[in-house]
Amino acid sequence: MLKRYLDPLRSKVPLRWHQMRKRVTRPALLGTLRRTTPLSDIYGFDRGDPVDRYYIERFLQDHSRDITGRVLEVRNDLYIQRFGRNVTHQEVIDIDADNPDATIIADLSAADVVPDDSFDCFILTQTLTYIFDTPAVLRHAYRMLRPGGVVLCTVPCLSRLDPEASQEYWRFTTASCTELFGAVFGPENVSAQSFGNILVSIGYLTGMASQEFSKAELETNDPRFPLIVTVRAVKPRANS
Repeated sequence: MLKRYLDPLRSKVPLRWHQMRKRVTRPALLGTLRRTTPLSDIYGFDRGDPVDRYYIERFLQDHSRDITGRVLEVRNDLYIQRFGRNVTHQEVIDIDADNPDATIIADLSAADVVPDDSFDCFILTQTLTYIFDTPAVLRHAYRMLRPGGVVLCTVPCLSRLDPEASQEYWRFTTASCTELFGAVFGPENVSAQSFGNILVSIGYLTGMASQEFSKAELETNDPRFPLIVTVRAVKPRANS
């Protein structure tokens, strides 16, 4: 029983798989993807828009009603400007004191400088992968939000390592996000969803741009091959 738990694939393949694998006589045709270096070394920015941006921006567009009132974003205000509605106040948080766009300098896992109940929305895209203490970040996110406030978060499930980042710690799944956010916001206040399929995941890893895929290809979701996970978490109101 323990062996099956540790290696669940053993129960899904024929007992003579080691013999069957020798019967492959026609290799898959990979074309321009049969290479050991990527098509793009900067996530596809030099070819168009990176594939993950397609899902990030669609997620924020779908939840643009949440981006209202007092809004906080990491590193710059790009998404506040693009998707915000009736934003009355905005702040940009970053650990980098040299960032000219940052109005709050703080480590998100130790952001005591930000007062409680400060924001109606926190846009937290593609950031948790670089912070080791993920639970601490979520506790501060919860604390900084007003009751009824929303965090809109995206995290990579599959991605190359960032050559410019000194430390990159995590990749996430819908299950891990549901557990992590649920432990802080309450399971009933968290919605996590994955996006992607085998084609766009392979394309993203090799540096293809989203414009190189059809809308049908981008919109096909296969939970076995997720590229990105999105999370919407709401801080409950006192009477909830």
